[in-house]
Amino acid sequence: MKITGWSGGLAAATLVLAGCGGGPGGGGGAISDGGVVLAVLNDQSGIYADTSGRSTVEAVKMAVDDYRAKYGDQAVAKKVEVVAADHQNKPEIANSKAQELYDREHADVILDVPTSSAALAVATVAKNKRKVFIDVGAASTELEGKACNKYTFHYGYNSYMLAHGTGSEVTKDGGENWYIVYPDYAFGQDMNKTFGSAIQAAGGTVVQADPTPFPNDNFSTFLLKAPELDPKPQVLGTMHAGGDLINLVKQYNEYKLRDKGVRLALGLLSMSDIHSLGPDALAGTRYTTMWTWTYDDKTRAWADKFQAKTGKRPTSNMAANYSAALQYLEAVQRAGTDNSDKVVAQLEGHSMEDVFVRNGTIRAQDHLLLHDAYLTEVKAASEVKEPYDYEKVLKTIPAAEAFQPQPDPACKL
Repeated sequence: MKITGWSGGLAAATLVLAGCGGGPGGGGGAISDGGVVLAVLNDQSGIYADTSGRSTVEAVKMAVDDYRAKYGDQAVAKKVEVVAADHQNKPEIANSKAQELYDREHADVILDVPTSSAALAVATVAKNKRKVFIDVGAASTELEGKACNKYTFHYGYNSYMLAHGTGSEVTKDGGENWYIVYPDYAFGQDMNKTFGSAIQAAGGTVVQADPTPFPNDNFSTFLLKAPELDPKPQVLGTMHAGGDLINLVKQYNEYKLRDKGVRLALGLLSMSDIHSLGPDALAGTRYTTMWTWTYDDKTRAWADKFQAKTGKRPTSNMAANYSAALQYLEAVQRAGTDNSDKVVAQLEGHSMEDVFVRNGTIRAQDHLLLHDAYLTEVKAASEVKEPYDYEKVLKTIPAAEAFQPQPDPACKL
């Protein structure tokens, strides 16, 4: 594979990956605009930049490398281009960038899009443009609910998976009364709702739930309030992520809430968050994740390749984007074209296994990827045997249990 050059545009660099052979249109004319274009739209400068960001672009390039290595001259996509843009966690910017990516950059698929409000905006653009969108970085169940559409797929995790792992397990483990704090936008609102339902189903109670500004660097009002509530909560459930979560955990430890009998439960946690805080800041905390690089020899081998390329270990979000890009290209290969409707038909109902997905199926009725998830615990620093070795899987949650068992009737593809 040959790197033909870098070009600017859309607040990010564009890497053109050209395979051997193939004229304009590639694949015997079945490929539009002379090649397949994969677009990564995410936060490259803000609170989710470490969780996703520019390193996710590198993961997508690895998927292109592996696709080309597998198919060589038999690849339907003779030329693949990877482009990227920064949505700054703002839905209005995500909307405009998505339109630019589809129209000006000729993107065949947009990947990632953390921040649920941004993802919902992109889903609308994908529907209107009739272009594929595979969301990895957002948790809102609306993507497979009332905001679902024929061209949008939800890949990786959602708030149901997180809540019915962590919320249920922590409640059953003695955390009956919860105080929930959540960022006041679509992600946090959805997390608050799904965690509340899971806690109640497990026999617990949400004493109070408060929205917080987004983004935010001062959670003192909410943290000082927690031990004073009546009844006193045993659990402070934070639904934050990225930089917001890091700020909250630091302040939780400064106020010594654990010593006051208020344990911490996390709605969402990334390995990059643990690395920023240090494992002892979260030691023993349980959470649900979609992937960990230390899970088995297969995940470790891929993580080694990623580290050789980027200098660091991959987060679950980066691995999921690798998988989403690879599975999109495999769908193009099966379809013999990058025509959106034909690629969608290849993705719907497709079962898969790769370095990220175990026991995976894309449910045809709502385009939600079902796969195994993992109840996980943060190791103490004394247990860490190598850099980034922070996560200990306690239990595999089978795909059939990890996600909502039935499609939302509000979803009309």
